[in-house]
Amino acid sequence: MIGAVVFGTGFGCVTHVRALRAAGFDVRAVVGRDPARTSERARLFDVPEALTDVDQALALPGVEVVTIATPPDTHAPIALAAIAAGKHVICEKPFARSAAEGKAVLDAAEAAGVVHYMGTEFRWDPGQATLARAVAAGLVGEPRLVLVVLHVPMLAVPGAEVPPWWADASAGGGWLGAHGSQVIDQVRVALGEFESVSASLPRVGASARTSEDGFAVHFRLRSGAVGVLQSTAADWGPPIIITRVAGTKGTVWIDGVGAAVWVADADGTRQLPVGDDLPSTPPPPLPDGAIRTAYDRMIAHGLDLGPYTCLAATFRAAIEGRPAADPRPATFADGVAGMAVLDAIRRSAATKSSVAVESV
Repeated sequence: MIGAVVFGTGFGCVTHVRALRAAGFDVRAVVGRDPARTSERARLFDVPEALTDVDQALALPGVEVVTIATPPDTHAPIALAAIAAGKHVICEKPFARSAAEGKAVLDAAEAAGVVHYMGTEFRWDPGQATLARAVAAGLVGEPRLVLVVLHVPMLAVPGAEVPPWWADASAGGGWLGAHGSQVIDQVRVALGEFESVSASLPRVGASARTSEDGFAVHFRLRSGAVGVLQSTAADWGPPIIITRVAGTKGTVWIDGVGAAVWVADADGTRQLPVGDDLPSTPPPPLPDGAIRTAYDRMIAHGLDLGPYTCLAATFRAAIEGRPAADPRPATFADGVAGMAVLDAIRRSAATKSSVAVESV
Protein backbone atom coordinates (compact mmCIF):
# COMPACT_ATOMS: atom_id res chain seq x y z
CA MET A 1 0.00 0.00 0.00
CA ILE A 2 1.09 3.56 -0.66
CA GLY A 3 1.92 5.32 2.58
CA ALA A 4 0.41 8.74 3.24
CA VAL A 5 0.78 11.53 5.78
CA VAL A 6 -2.05 14.00 6.42
CA PHE A 7 -1.23 17.54 7.55
CA GLY A 8 -4.18 18.95 9.47
CA THR A 9 -6.31 17.59 12.30
CA GLY A 10 -9.72 19.09 11.38
CA PHE A 11 -10.80 18.55 7.79
CA GLY A 12 -7.64 16.48 7.43
CA CYS A 13 -8.96 13.83 9.79
CA VAL A 14 -12.69 14.11 9.04
CA THR A 15 -12.24 13.84 5.27
CA HIS A 16 -8.65 13.27 4.11
CA VAL A 17 -7.87 10.33 6.37
CA ARG A 18 -11.13 8.53 5.62
CA ALA A 19 -11.05 9.23 1.86
CA LEU A 20 -7.43 8.13 1.49
CA ARG A 21 -8.15 4.87 3.27
CA ALA A 22 -11.22 4.24 1.13
CA ALA A 23 -9.03 4.72 -1.96
CA GLY A 24 -6.47 2.20 -0.74
CA PHE A 25 -3.80 4.38 0.87
CA ASP A 26 -2.15 3.52 4.19
CA VAL A 27 -2.39 6.64 6.37
CA ARG A 28 0.72 6.48 8.57
CA ALA A 29 0.52 9.80 10.43
CA VAL A 30 -1.41 13.01 11.04
CA VAL A 31 0.52 16.23 11.64
CA GLY A 32 -0.77 19.16 13.69
CA ARG A 33 0.47 22.15 15.65
CA ASP A 34 -0.88 21.20 19.07
CA PRO A 35 0.61 17.95 20.44
CA ALA A 36 -2.34 17.09 22.70
CA ARG A 37 -5.00 17.73 20.04
CA THR A 38 -2.98 15.90 17.39
CA SER A 39 -2.61 12.85 19.63
CA GLU A 40 -6.31 12.87 20.43
CA ARG A 41 -7.30 13.11 16.77
CA ALA A 42 -4.88 10.36 15.78
CA ARG A 43 -6.44 8.12 18.44
CA LEU A 44 -10.01 8.94 17.37
CA PHE A 45 -9.27 8.20 13.72
CA ASP A 46 -6.98 5.23 14.42
CA VAL A 47 -3.85 6.74 12.84
CA PRO A 48 -0.56 5.22 14.11
CA GLU A 49 1.53 8.40 14.42
CA ALA A 50 0.69 11.85 15.79
CA LEU A 51 3.42 14.34 14.87
CA THR A 52 4.07 18.08 15.02
CA ASP A 53 7.33 18.23 13.04
CA VAL A 54 7.21 18.51 9.25
CA ASP A 55 10.63 16.99 8.61
CA GLN A 56 9.93 14.06 10.92
CA ALA A 57 6.69 13.35 9.10
CA LEU A 58 8.33 13.51 5.67
CA ALA A 59 11.08 11.13 6.84
CA LEU A 60 8.68 8.33 7.82
CA PRO A 61 9.55 5.15 5.90
CA GLY A 62 7.20 4.10 3.11
CA VAL A 63 5.48 7.47 2.80
CA GLU A 64 5.02 8.58 -0.81
CA VAL A 65 2.04 10.89 -0.43
CA VAL A 66 1.31 14.06 1.53
CA THR A 67 -2.06 15.79 1.82
CA ILE A 68 -2.33 19.31 3.20
CA ALA A 69 -5.42 20.54 5.07
CA THR A 70 -3.83 23.30 7.14
CA PRO A 71 -4.35 27.11 7.15
CA PRO A 72 -3.70 28.68 3.71
CA ASP A 73 -0.61 30.61 4.80
CA THR A 74 1.09 27.27 5.62
CA HIS A 75 0.24 25.53 2.34
CA ALA A 76 3.25 26.75 0.36
CA PRO A 77 5.94 25.94 2.96
CA ILE A 78 4.55 22.46 3.63
CA ALA A 79 4.03 21.72 -0.06
CA LEU A 80 7.53 22.90 -0.97
CA ALA A 81 9.05 20.73 1.76
CA ALA A 82 7.02 17.71 0.60
CA ILE A 83 7.98 18.29 -3.04
CA ALA A 84 11.65 18.61 -2.09
CA ALA A 85 11.32 15.24 -0.36
CA GLY A 86 9.89 13.71 -3.56
CA LYS A 87 6.33 13.27 -2.27
CA HIS A 88 3.16 13.42 -4.35
CA VAL A 89 0.85 16.11 -2.95
CA ILE A 90 -2.81 16.97 -2.57
CA CYS A 91 -3.25 20.53 -1.29
CA GLU A 92 -6.45 22.12 -0.05
CA LYS A 93 -7.83 25.37 -1.37
CA PRO A 94 -7.31 28.26 -1.24
CA PHE A 95 -4.00 27.12 -2.68
CA ALA A 96 -1.83 29.89 -1.25
CA ARG A 97 -1.90 33.52 -0.17
CA SER A 98 -1.60 34.75 -3.76
CA ALA A 99 -1.31 33.49 -7.31
CA ALA A 100 2.41 34.37 -7.27
CA GLU A 101 3.03 32.20 -4.21
CA GLY A 102 1.01 29.38 -5.77
CA LYS A 103 3.01 29.66 -9.01
CA ALA A 104 6.25 29.05 -7.09
CA VAL A 105 4.78 25.83 -5.68
CA LEU A 106 3.51 24.76 -9.12
CA ASP A 107 6.93 25.35 -10.67
CA ALA A 108 8.61 23.27 -7.95
CA ALA A 109 6.13 20.40 -8.39
CA GLU A 110 6.54 20.34 -12.17
CA ALA A 111 10.34 20.45 -11.87
CA ALA A 112 10.27 17.53 -9.40
CA GLY A 113 7.93 15.47 -11.55
CA VAL A 114 5.56 14.65 -8.68
CA VAL A 115 1.80 14.26 -9.00
CA HIS A 116 0.14 17.42 -7.71
CA TYR A 117 -3.61 17.74 -7.17
CA MET A 118 -5.87 20.32 -5.56
CA GLY A 119 -8.49 19.35 -2.98
CA THR A 120 -11.36 20.36 -5.25
CA GLU A 121 -13.37 17.24 -4.45
CA PHE A 122 -16.68 18.72 -5.54
CA ARG A 123 -15.70 18.14 -9.14
CA TRP A 124 -17.00 14.63 -8.31
CA ASP A 125 -20.08 15.84 -6.46
CA PRO A 126 -23.06 14.19 -8.20
CA GLY A 127 -24.96 17.47 -8.56
CA GLN A 128 -22.08 19.66 -9.67
CA ALA A 129 -20.59 17.04 -11.99
CA THR A 130 -23.99 16.40 -13.60
CA LEU A 131 -24.55 20.12 -14.14
CA ALA A 132 -21.08 20.53 -15.70
CA ARG A 133 -21.73 17.57 -18.00
CA ALA A 134 -25.09 19.02 -19.01
CA VAL A 135 -23.46 22.30 -20.02
CA ALA A 136 -20.68 20.48 -21.89
CA ALA A 137 -23.29 18.41 -23.75
CA GLY A 138 -24.94 21.60 -24.99
CA LEU A 139 -28.23 21.11 -23.15
CA VAL A 140 -28.52 24.85 -22.42
CA GLY A 141 -26.98 25.98 -25.69
CA GLU A 142 -24.59 28.87 -25.19
CA PRO A 143 -24.41 29.75 -21.47
CA ARG A 144 -25.29 33.40 -20.93
CA LEU A 145 -26.23 33.97 -17.26
CA VAL A 146 -25.01 32.24 -14.09
CA LEU A 147 -26.26 32.46 -10.50
CA VAL A 148 -24.55 30.82 -7.53
CA VAL A 149 -25.88 31.72 -4.06
CA LEU A 150 -25.26 30.18 -0.66
CA HIS A 151 -26.42 31.76 2.62
CA VAL A 152 -25.91 29.79 5.85
CA PRO A 153 -26.02 30.81 9.54
CA MET A 154 -22.77 29.18 10.70
CA LEU A 155 -21.02 32.46 11.66
CA ALA A 156 -24.13 34.42 12.64
CA VAL A 157 -23.46 33.80 16.33
CA PRO A 158 -20.46 36.02 17.24
CA GLY A 159 -18.81 33.35 19.37
CA ALA A 160 -19.00 30.55 16.77
CA GLU A 161 -15.80 28.53 17.10
CA VAL A 162 -14.06 28.12 13.77
CA PRO A 163 -10.37 27.80 12.79
CA PRO A 164 -8.47 30.99 13.70
CA TRP A 165 -7.30 31.53 10.12
CA TRP A 166 -10.91 32.08 9.03
CA ALA A 167 -10.86 35.36 10.97
CA ASP A 168 -7.41 36.48 9.81
CA ALA A 169 -7.20 38.09 6.38
CA SER A 170 -3.39 38.08 6.50
CA ALA A 171 -3.42 34.28 6.79
CA GLY A 172 -5.52 33.90 3.66
CA GLY A 173 -8.68 33.65 5.70
CA GLY A 174 -12.23 34.79 5.32
CA TRP A 175 -15.33 33.28 3.77
CA LEU A 176 -14.06 34.10 0.28
CA GLY A 177 -11.13 31.74 0.70
CA ALA A 178 -13.01 29.13 2.68
CA HIS A 179 -16.03 28.86 0.37
CA GLY A 180 -15.38 31.15 -2.58
CA SER A 181 -12.40 29.10 -3.75
CA GLN A 182 -14.70 26.09 -4.14
CA VAL A 183 -17.34 28.09 -6.04
CA ILE A 184 -14.74 29.57 -8.37
CA ASP A 185 -13.54 26.09 -9.26
CA GLN A 186 -17.13 25.02 -9.87
CA VAL A 187 -17.62 27.88 -12.36
CA ARG A 188 -14.28 27.22 -14.08
CA VAL A 189 -15.07 23.51 -14.52
CA ALA A 190 -18.55 24.05 -15.93
CA LEU A 191 -18.14 27.30 -17.86
CA GLY A 192 -14.51 28.26 -18.41
CA GLU A 193 -12.11 30.94 -17.32
CA PHE A 194 -12.87 34.28 -15.65
CA GLU A 195 -12.16 37.51 -17.53
CA SER A 196 -13.08 40.20 -14.98
CA VAL A 197 -14.77 40.71 -11.61
CA SER A 198 -16.46 43.49 -9.66
CA ALA A 199 -16.74 42.54 -6.01
CA SER A 200 -17.56 43.46 -2.44
CA LEU A 201 -16.40 41.60 0.68
CA PRO A 202 -18.80 42.51 3.50
CA ARG A 203 -18.72 41.57 7.14
CA VAL A 204 -22.35 40.66 7.74
CA GLY A 205 -22.17 39.32 11.29
CA ALA A 206 -21.54 41.33 14.45
CA SER A 207 -18.18 39.86 15.36
CA ALA A 208 -14.62 41.01 15.93
CA ARG A 209 -13.28 39.08 12.92
CA THR A 210 -11.06 41.14 10.62
CA SER A 211 -11.84 39.08 7.54
CA GLU A 212 -15.07 39.01 5.55
CA ASP A 213 -17.89 36.57 6.26
CA GLY A 214 -19.54 37.19 2.91
CA PHE A 215 -18.90 38.06 -0.71
CA ALA A 216 -20.80 39.42 -3.70
CA VAL A 217 -19.10 39.10 -7.08
CA HIS A 218 -20.33 40.12 -10.50
CA PHE A 219 -18.17 38.37 -13.09
CA ARG A 220 -17.62 38.04 -16.81
CA LEU A 221 -16.15 34.90 -18.33
CA ARG A 222 -13.93 34.77 -21.40
CA SER A 223 -16.82 33.05 -23.18
CA GLY A 224 -18.94 36.18 -22.71
CA ALA A 225 -21.22 34.65 -20.08
CA VAL A 226 -21.87 36.81 -17.02
CA GLY A 227 -23.02 35.95 -13.54
CA VAL A 228 -23.19 36.57 -9.82
CA LEU A 229 -21.59 34.74 -6.92
CA GLN A 230 -23.11 35.67 -3.56
CA SER A 231 -22.57 34.01 -0.21
CA THR A 232 -22.41 34.61 3.51
CA ALA A 233 -21.94 32.37 6.51
CA ALA A 234 -23.61 34.92 8.81
CA ASP A 235 -27.24 34.92 7.66
CA TRP A 236 -29.59 34.27 10.62
CA GLY A 237 -32.36 33.04 8.33
CA PRO A 238 -32.91 29.64 6.76
CA PRO A 239 -30.24 28.52 4.28
CA ILE A 240 -30.47 29.61 0.65
CA ILE A 241 -28.67 27.47 -1.93
CA ILE A 242 -28.93 28.19 -5.67
CA THR A 243 -26.83 27.02 -8.62
CA ARG A 244 -28.34 27.92 -12.00
CA VAL A 245 -27.10 28.40 -15.58
CA ALA A 246 -29.34 29.96 -18.23
CA GLY A 247 -28.41 29.64 -21.89
CA THR A 248 -29.70 30.19 -25.39
CA LYS A 249 -31.50 26.82 -25.50
CA GLY A 250 -32.41 26.11 -21.89
CA THR A 251 -31.64 26.35 -18.19
CA VAL A 252 -29.98 23.85 -15.87
CA TRP A 253 -29.98 24.00 -12.09
CA ILE A 254 -29.14 22.01 -8.97
CA ASP A 255 -32.03 21.50 -6.57
CA GLY A 256 -30.43 22.76 -3.32
CA VAL A 257 -27.60 20.50 -2.18
CA GLY A 258 -27.63 17.04 -3.65
CA ALA A 259 -27.72 15.06 -6.84
CA ALA A 260 -31.03 16.40 -8.24
CA VAL A 261 -30.19 18.37 -11.40
CA TRP A 262 -32.92 19.69 -13.67
CA VAL A 263 -33.10 21.04 -17.21
CA ALA A 264 -35.88 23.19 -18.66
CA ASP A 265 -36.11 23.91 -22.40
CA ALA A 266 -38.61 23.92 -25.27
CA ASP A 267 -39.34 20.24 -24.62
CA GLY A 268 -40.31 20.82 -20.96
CA THR A 269 -38.64 20.22 -17.61
CA ARG A 270 -36.86 17.00 -16.68
CA GLN A 271 -34.47 15.65 -14.09
CA LEU A 272 -31.11 14.46 -15.40
CA PRO A 273 -29.72 11.02 -14.58
CA VAL A 274 -26.60 10.84 -12.43
CA GLY A 275 -23.64 8.94 -13.86
CA ASP A 276 -22.80 5.56 -12.37
CA ASP A 277 -19.21 6.77 -11.92
CA LEU A 278 -20.25 9.39 -9.36
CA PRO A 279 -20.55 8.59 -5.62
CA SER A 280 -23.94 7.59 -4.27
CA THR A 281 -23.41 5.73 -0.98
CA PRO A 282 -23.99 7.57 2.32
CA PRO A 283 -20.89 8.31 4.42
CA PRO A 284 -20.08 6.22 7.50
CA PRO A 285 -20.53 7.93 10.89
CA LEU A 286 -17.69 9.81 12.49
CA PRO A 287 -16.04 8.47 15.65
CA ASP A 288 -17.65 9.50 18.93
CA GLY A 289 -16.11 12.74 20.18
CA ALA A 290 -15.07 14.03 16.74
CA ILE A 291 -17.61 16.88 16.68
CA ARG A 292 -16.98 19.69 19.16
CA THR A 293 -17.08 23.06 17.38
CA ALA A 294 -19.16 24.93 14.80
CA TYR A 295 -16.48 24.10 12.24
CA ASP A 296 -16.64 20.41 13.16
CA ARG A 297 -20.38 20.45 12.62
CA MET A 298 -19.98 22.16 9.25
CA ILE A 299 -17.56 19.56 7.90
CA ALA A 300 -19.30 16.57 9.53
CA HIS A 301 -22.18 16.42 7.03
CA GLY A 302 -20.25 13.90 4.96
CA LEU A 303 -21.30 15.30 1.58
CA ASP A 304 -17.69 15.64 0.54
CA LEU A 305 -16.43 12.20 1.62
CA GLY A 306 -17.68 10.33 -1.45
CA PRO A 307 -16.33 12.96 -3.87
CA TYR A 308 -13.04 13.13 -1.95
CA THR A 309 -12.71 9.36 -2.18
CA CYS A 310 -13.08 9.72 -5.96
CA LEU A 311 -10.39 12.41 -5.91
CA ALA A 312 -8.08 10.17 -3.85
CA ALA A 313 -8.68 7.22 -6.19
CA THR A 314 -7.87 9.41 -9.21
CA PHE A 315 -4.75 10.62 -7.40
CA ARG A 316 -3.65 7.04 -6.78
CA ALA A 317 -4.29 6.16 -10.43
CA ALA A 318 -2.04 9.03 -11.52
CA ILE A 319 0.73 7.90 -9.16
CA GLU A 320 0.46 4.38 -10.60
CA GLY A 321 0.49 5.68 -14.16
CA ARG A 322 -3.14 4.98 -15.00
CA PRO A 323 -5.13 7.61 -16.97
CA ALA A 324 -7.73 9.80 -15.31
CA ALA A 325 -11.33 9.82 -16.51
CA ASP A 326 -13.95 12.56 -16.44
CA PRO A 327 -14.09 14.76 -14.44
CA ARG A 328 -10.59 16.05 -14.92
CA PRO A 329 -8.83 16.45 -11.56
CA ALA A 330 -7.52 19.86 -10.57
CA THR A 331 -3.75 20.24 -10.50
CA PHE A 332 -1.65 22.99 -8.96
CA ALA A 333 -2.09 24.87 -12.28
CA ASP A 334 -5.80 25.05 -11.46
CA GLY A 335 -4.87 26.19 -7.97
CA VAL A 336 -2.90 29.10 -9.44
CA ALA A 337 -5.77 29.98 -11.81
CA GLY A 338 -8.20 29.98 -8.90
CA MET A 339 -5.89 32.19 -6.86
CA ALA A 340 -5.74 34.68 -9.74
CA VAL A 341 -9.53 35.03 -9.48
CA LEU A 342 -9.36 35.40 -5.68
CA ASP A 343 -6.61 38.02 -6.06
CA ALA A 344 -8.74 39.97 -8.55
CA ILE A 345 -11.80 39.81 -6.27
CA ARG A 346 -9.80 41.20 -3.37
CA ARG A 347 -8.34 43.98 -5.53
CA SER A 348 -11.79 44.83 -6.82
CA ALA A 349 -13.24 45.03 -3.32
CA ALA A 350 -10.35 47.21 -2.14
CA THR A 351 -10.50 49.61 -5.08
CA LYS A 352 -14.30 49.48 -5.62
CA SER A 353 -13.74 48.94 -9.32
CA SER A 354 -13.89 46.25 -11.98
CA VAL A 355 -10.65 44.27 -12.18
CA ALA A 356 -9.35 42.05 -14.96
CA VAL A 357 -8.31 38.54 -13.93
CA GLU A 358 -4.68 37.99 -14.84
CA SER A 359 -3.87 35.08 -17.13
CA VAL A 360 -1.52 32.62 -15.44
